[in-house]
Amino acid sequence: MTPQTATFRRWYITGGVCVVATLLAGLYVLALIASDELLAVGDPLAKTDVIVVLGGDGPPRAARAVELWREGLAPRILVSGRGDCLSIRDAMMAQGVGAGAIDVECQSANTWENAEFSARLLKPMNIHRGAVVTSWFHSRRAFDCFATAAKEITWVSWPAERSMSYRKLIFNQTGLQIAKEYLKLPLYKLWFFLADPL
Repeated sequence: MTPQTATFRRWYITGGVCVVATLLAGLYVLALIASDELLAVGDPLAKTDVIVVLGGDGPPRAARAVELWREGLAPRILVSGRGDCLSIRDAMMAQGVGAGAIDVECQSANTWENAEFSARLLKPMNIHRGAVVTSWFHSRRAFDCFATAAKEITWVSWPAERSMSYRKLIFNQTGLQIAKEYLKLPLYKLWFFLADPL
């Protein structure tokens, strides 16, 4: 290989890497901007029997649940998620929610388990209507999980809303979580279909 050929090859590879990196960065930015439309689902506020708060991004989710509880939209709150279920409960109690209004499910390690384990606790409570509170970009997948795991309950989604600009999300860890959600959502939908194709 001549020196000129080697140089051309290096420039060709470098140029290809730059093009791919630019395309990926562009897709990442577009994914963040589209997240409100593609990943989020929200319903009108109305009375429910319980608010289920999912762990994982505790403070904003806890604050949203407290806001809804104060408005009298549900008499009970169930916190679901291993790792931060107790800290979410404590945060809500510090904001005025009575300890007797909060139940906890501290075993679930993922969104499907949030739904499945919560459904087991809710069944004997005679719950007819429930609300799922999670982060906005997680709300579509979470809603699908609860609607599948507890079909006897009518579910609504009242997510914690986005508080960060898209520009800040690009360089924030939440931006990476949003990007991962685009991968998880179709995988969960495929799994639901395979588990219950009818």
